[in-house]
Amino acid sequence: MKRTALAAGLTAAAMLAACSANAEGEAPVAPDPIAAASGSADAQAVIFENNELRGEYSREFKYNWPAQVTAVAELVARFTTERDAALAEQKQDFEDSLREFEGSDCIGCINRSFEKMWSVVTDLPRFLSLSASIYFYTGGAHGNAGYDALLWDREARAVLSAEDLFENPAALQNALGDAWCKGLARERKQRLGEDYSEDGFFACPDVSELTVLAGSSDGRAFNRIGLIAAPYVAGSYAEGTYEVTLPVSAKVIEAVKPEYRAYFAVPK
Repeated sequence: MKRTALAAGLTAAAMLAACSANAEGEAPVAPDPIAAASGSADAQAVIFENNELRGEYSREFKYNWPAQVTAVAELVARFTTERDAALAEQKQDFEDSLREFEGSDCIGCINRSFEKMWSVVTDLPRFLSLSASIYFYTGGAHGNAGYDALLWDREARAVLSAEDLFENPAALQNALGDAWCKGLARERKQRLGEDYSEDGFFACPDVSELTVLAGSSDGRAFNRIGLIAAPYVAGSYAEGTYEVTLPVSAKVIEAVKPEYRAYFAVPK
């Protein structure tokens, strides 16, 4: 029921942790070595599963986060609330579908699946940057993939988005839009080959339509930005997820709010 779509989601999950080669030709982003060791010594990763089988019908639910999240009480509370709400919604949807399609041989009309897997993008002294790959199946021909991201600001004890570090959406678009579209075009040409067309149905989406990840290669400052387009955002479902990693440039730093500029750097 979900293997094909889930495989795409798992591939994208790997990209979240290691954002692929970027539009400027940098090497693929390796996981931040500091991130793997920066959680509390007593903190443990959380792997939560809640599955149910009713005859030939099934409901699958998984929600995971790394040890670095467990070490932050506010994030644990936030993710637990989100997880419990998503689980309650899925359970209700499953029950409703069992009633609606009782006696039907349409297994896909009833089966449900949800997975959200948080991972560390980078762990800086002030900011913990997290990303999540999401897979969901709510009936139909196939499931779908989605993405999420956030920053934990240790000084402010607050959750931010990467976009919150920038002056405004227009400034972010101006700083990254051209390089993003060039990187996307190159990726689409590679995947589609002779079927690629600049006049196709999918135009290059604005940065505001993407999942934005703040990353680092040295654990000292944000020096790269990951941009992820889920299926249907920049291409068809069959094309899958598109991801481009861009180095932080002087133009990008100019678009950052003054109070956050010290936390960005042009990679050496």
